Amino acid sequence: MEQISFEEAFERLEASIAALQDGKLPLEESLQHYQEGMQLLRHCNELLQQAELSVQQLSVDAIGTITAQPVDL
Repeated sequence: MEQISFEEAFERLEASIAALQDGKLPLEESLQHYQEGMQLLRHCNELLQQAELSVQQLSVDAIGTITAQPVDL
């Protein structure tokens, strides 16, 4: 999938879902929307996983040492 932001991918995913829920698309176009939606969903999940890995909590111990620890989301 091309490099698109999470927000853009999510908007496109929502648009595909809305088009499918409308129920007025021909079968071939419905399949295209479904396939694109699945790709967008995977892309969004990958971006969310990367974001979770980069979120860390900084803490300072008694002698002033700063450490970074993963945040449990």
